[in-house]
Amino acid sequence: MTPNKKQLHLTAFMRPISLHPGAWRYPGSYPDANFNLKHITSFIQKLESAKFDAFFMADHLAVLNMPVEALKRSHTVTSFEPFTLLSALAMVTDKIGLAATASTTYDEPYHIARRFASLDHISNGRAAWNVVTTGNPETSKNFGQDEHKQHTDRYKRAREFYDVVTGLWDSFADDAFVRDAESGVYVDPAKIHTLNHVGDDLSVRGPLNIARPIQGWPVIVQAGQSEPGKQLAAETAELVFASPPDLKRAKELYADVKSRMSKVGRDRDSLKILPAAMIIVGDTIEEAKAKRLDLDSRVHYDTAINSLSIALGSDASNFDPDGPLPDVIPESNASHTARLGVIALAKEENLTVRQLAQRYGGFAGLAFVGTPQSIADEMAVWLHEEACDGFTVCLPYVPEGLDDVTQRLVPELQRRGLFREDYTGNTLREHLGLPRPENQFFPDQSRWNILESTR
Repeated sequence: MTPNKKQLHLTAFMRPISLHPGAWRYPGSYPDANFNLKHITSFIQKLESAKFDAFFMADHLAVLNMPVEALKRSHTVTSFEPFTLLSALAMVTDKIGLAATASTTYDEPYHIARRFASLDHISNGRAAWNVVTTGNPETSKNFGQDEHKQHTDRYKRAREFYDVVTGLWDSFADDAFVRDAESGVYVDPAKIHTLNHVGDDLSVRGPLNIARPIQGWPVIVQAGQSEPGKQLAAETAELVFASPPDLKRAKELYADVKSRMSKVGRDRDSLKILPAAMIIVGDTIEEAKAKRLDLDSRVHYDTAINSLSIALGSDASNFDPDGPLPDVIPESNASHTARLGVIALAKEENLTVRQLAQRYGGFAGLAFVGTPQSIADEMAVWLHEEACDGFTVCLPYVPEGLDDVTQRLVPELQRRGLFREDYTGNTLREHLGLPRPENQFFPDQSRWNILESTR
């Protein structure tokens, strides 16, 4: 079938392997999926066979901040460090992108720039950096800090951090390494840039001690939906996986971020918005709904109420379970987006604390629950009404949920021309239709390459 002019991009949210707390208890699931290399290798190879744009790993720098009674039921308590795992997965894949979270609050720009540049070279141009400011306040205690940085301070540092990392990636011109054995010249010193950055939060000399990444810069990913988050995305991101709960708010977010891009001089098409969506497939819509009910039933109330506490940034265990959410909830230093989303959902659907906890104890975000055909119908609406450029797929459980997506939904999308039938490039930028950034310190590099190729 001839493809439509506009097609979906699909990435897979794979760390934790499923965001749903009941996933590891679902019949036929792999309880150790987050920490089993053999399983994860099979997952990414299935996704690559289905032509997904990227395999995406979120990351946490601390055990989730919940009481032990809830923590003991969590399948996310252990998982691999992203760079170690993605480097291994680069060796068993050829095309699929490799995206990882790295914190601008609890790491240093030189570390981040070096790791992602290395991953981009190892994978031949498939790396992506999910820029996060870290919402879990407990993280500070793992890094010798008594207090978690304030929300506005974290985003201020993140903006400067981005400038430093991208500056370090541009330390070398693309043709800096001449490697002339006869003359004995390995690198042209005129094509090395020393950053010498001194800012409000960071001081980094440079240059980076690794060649410019294959993609110029690894793809920049961002998730925030707060005002600072949306502005950071408009200024810096190339892929956003924010989680609006419905079509209306997705369209509002899409229009908001894209309009901000125009104001800062960026092309709207240079950023792809891929909302996170859990997908549950059945032979009928009723069967798919029954699967979700079964999955949700496997979440213990201890986990549910603590998931709600994390989202609110405030202890919800003392709230009346069968009453409404209190009007006054203490302010916190956790994610503002999650907190506001919880409060809005409780009011809109008139939920009790117990009902709200059950929702957040499972999966509170956008979900497509139905047949391959009905889900494809919904996805097409989102794409063509400019609510998204694709989706970040969240699996309900593995391996069945993954097989449902790759072997049942993707073929239906391909049949309709809504998704690629094969990769047309090798790098993640090519998959996403993103340009390779020009080196900011050697701006005539692309022109030099063209001239050299014509001599």
